[in-house]
Parts: sequence; C-alpha cells; structure tokens
Amino acid sequence: MDGQRVDYAAVFQGLPGMVALLTPDLVYVDVNEDFTRFSGRSRTQLVGRYVFDAFPENPHDPAAAGMRETEASMLRVVATGERDTMALLRYDIEDPQRPGHWQEHFWSPVNAPVLGPDGQVVLIVHRVEEVTQLIHSRGASDGTVLVGGLEGEIYARSRELQEVNERLRQAHAREREVAVALQEAMLPSPSPVGHHRAAVRYHPSISGLNVCGDWYDLVDLPGDRMAVAVGDVVGHGLAAACVMGQLRSALSAATLVADGPAQALDALGLYARSVEGAESTTAATAHIDWNTHTLTYSSAGHPPPALLDPDGGVTFLDQATDPPLGARPEHVPRPQATAAFTEGTTLVMYTDGLIERRAEDIYDGLARLADSLTRRRKSDPEALADALLADLLPTGGNTDDTALVIIRL
Repeated sequence: MDGQRVDYAAVFQGLPGMVALLTPDLVYVDVNEDFTRFSGRSRTQLVGRYVFDAFPENPHDPAAAGMRETEASMLRVVATGERDTMALLRYDIEDPQRPGHWQEHFWSPVNAPVLGPDGQVVLIVHRVEEVTQLIHSRGASDGTVLVGGLEGEIYARSRELQEVNERLRQAHAREREVAVALQEAMLPSPSPVGHHRAAVRYHPSISGLNVCGDWYDLVDLPGDRMAVAVGDVVGHGLAAACVMGQLRSALSAATLVADGPAQALDALGLYARSVEGAESTTAATAHIDWNTHTLTYSSAGHPPPALLDPDGGVTFLDQATDPPLGARPEHVPRPQATAAFTEGTTLVMYTDGLIERRAEDIYDGLARLADSLTRRRKSDPEALADALLADLLPTGGNTDDTALVIIRL
C-alpha cells in the first residue's frame, strides 16, 4: 500500500452498516450504500435534506421518542465535540412504497464528530446498526418475541428503552410547560403606547426539547419616544429561558439610562460576560422618536428590523450590525444608525424563527418577509402579526421559537 492513493469515497460507500455524514445543522451530506438499502431511500432523496424532514417521527405513535433522542444525541456531539453512543431505540420509518404506512425499525446508533482545523465540529458521522430482523425473526402474532439469547436480550432492552423514553417524554413535556410559562410571564402584553398601535407575539416551537430563549420588550422613554427590542439566547429549555429573563431585564434597565441603542447594547454585552449561557446571544433594539420622526437602531448579530412604508415598500435596517454578545475577546463600542419615517410606516422586529430555514440562505427568508409585508400592508398591527405567522411559519410547526413586535409609527 506504500504510495498507493486510497479512494476514500469508495471506502465510505463500502463500509458495512448504515453510515451517513451530516452538517452541524443536521442536514445530510452523504450516505453509504447500506444506508440507502436499509432505509429504502435513494441518495438523491436524502442528500441536502434535514434529517428529520427525511425521517419524521411516526405521527400515529404518541409514545414515539426516536426523533427526540436522535436529535439530542447529535446536538450533544456538536456542542461537546465528543462521540455519543445511543441506547438501542425504536424509530419507525414511512414505507416509501406505501405513503402513510409506517414500518417498525430498531436501531443501534452512534454519532461521532469530525473536527475542522479550528477544533469545531464540521461534520457528524451517523452510524446505525440495523437490528430489526434480529427482533422480528421469531416474533409471535401478538408481537411477543419467543426467543432467548441475543435476540431476547435485544427485545428486553428495547422494551426497557421504550419505557425510559416515555418517562423522558413526560419529563420533557413538563419542562416545556414550565419554560413556556416562564417565558410568557416575562413577556407580558405591552402597556398602552399612547395613540400608537402595537402588537406582540411569542410563538413557541413544536418540539418539547426546543423551547428557546427568544424575547421582546417595549420601554417608554421621556417625551414621545419608545425603545423596542428583540433578542435570542442560544440554547434550549429552562436554562435558555432563565438567561433570556436576565438579559431582557438588563437591556430594559440599560435602555432607561443609555444615550441611545448602541450604548444600551454595549452595557448588555458587558453584563452578558458574567452570565453563563449568554454567549453568542443576538439582540436588536430601536429607539423611536415621534417628535422628529426618526428611528435610531443597533443590532448585535440579529436579523435586521424591517420598515414597511404605507405604499408597500420594505426597507431592512442593516446599517448598524455588529457581532453577537460576547463574540469579541475585547470590548468594542457598537455602532448605531438613524432612519427617517413618515406617519403610517410600520416597524417590524422579530427573531430568526420567523425567517430562517435549515439548508436555506437567510436572504430567501428576508425576501419572503418583504413579500408578505407588501401584500399585507393595509392590515393593522394585530392582523399583520397573525398574517405574518401564518404566511411565514411552516404549516407543520416550526422547530425554533419566534418573537415578533409590530408598531404602527
């Protein structure tokens, strides 16, 4: 073999067992021949797709937990850069020849990282051992496996795992309820803003494991002025919700004493350095002055606010964008910019759940938002908020939370 070039693509395809490569966003990059054979999907049906779009959870099984367990394992690999070996699990997949019919499968998965030069995870190696035949090879008509040895042990372990998964599902459901209640308690309906009409929305994700740290805030300022802010904490569950509460309160307090939105985000960035889990949080804040008909804004790595003109034109406020909180090793003052507005203009601020989709450029999401705003330009803020959620969020539910603030200027 000395000096002989190894065809690693051919080696990958020839690997025994189901093996797939995914991005850190859980999108298929490649699959080997055994993966296509056992899954019943061709390579073109998988590559470029989000893993759980290709293999969704069985909707007819309320106790199904394969998707949640697999997602949690893959995200642990991305977060830690370490291999994660999963327990045997049941993960039904839809029969490609009979849509709507689900086939029972038992898998033994291992997820491993591929690190880039900077030590960050650039790929996930997802290896699955298919053990369904071992369990079903001598199954009775009522589903009971009448075998001993390895097959009986696998079946017993799978039953234990199903019970554990159900307990985990119930615990995750309780965690979700607590996190959503916590978020709603910290994100109340806004107080009256004089004659200015406003609407707010908080739309949680569909996944019990995916309650996030999105927030919005409205703060009255002296004179006919107001500050509006939205933000998004990296992470999920109660921890992210608690960090969100701390940052929202800190930004609200800073806004009352800061000389503009950039200085408020400066103060928030310094505070975030002392809050565990606040790293890489994004936020955007805008100060509205109705006396001068100007809007001053600053963004810390957040999607740009949108201004909807009465005639339907849409402008994205992207002239004062800076990295997320804690992204720089040293403190650097943040920029801010000012835009003029006419009476009847609408300000729209939101978190990334409204526009971002996996394996899609963010500009596609911004284009959808602009198109929806133009078509709905005659709607009042409450109707516009509901219309944007209906137009932009996936019909099956979104995998990320969404916060939304709309103010008629």
